Amino acid sequence: MRSTGLAGLAVALVLSIGSNSALAQYIWLDNKGVKQYSDMPPPPSVPTGKILKSPGKALSAAPEKAAEEPGKDSEMTKKAPPTLADQNADFQKRRMAQAEKDKEAEQKAKQAADAKKNCERASAYNRALESGQRVVRTDQAGERVFLSDEEREQEIRESRRALNQCK
Repeated sequence: MRSTGLAGLAVALVLSIGSNSALAQYIWLDNKGVKQYSDMPPPPSVPTGKILKSPGKALSAAPEKAAEEPGKDSEMTKKAPPTLADQNADFQKRRMAQAEKDKEAEQKAKQAADAKKNCERASAYNRALESGQRVVRTDQAGERVFLSDEEREQEIRESRRALNQCK
């Protein structure tokens, strides 16, 4: 039993020495306000008011820091992560904006396709007019009427004007 007690005492002694070295830490605030932890003393450029803990002292400067900068706490609460409702609202806004963009893009694509189709029709009509073949129209009574030379020239000018807009 005596050897067990002696071994326990030796273990306790070793642990107490190890715990003292763990307590030998310096804690200070750097120039950005970030806590720094080290077993080495802070650089000489750090003022003593910024040293929160040195070996053998308790954390004494921490309450002073909180009293010094009450504005930082309000800034921290302002920068809190958004709530689930806020995230959902932002998501819905983004979704609606994307839907509007998609709708506009679809309309533009449809207009471009219609314009291309109209240009192809105008080109085919212009070729038919310039080829010299007879062009027939139907009048209000539903009868076929051939274009005269003056009407053909007028139609050629109008079809060329339409083709110029296509380019």
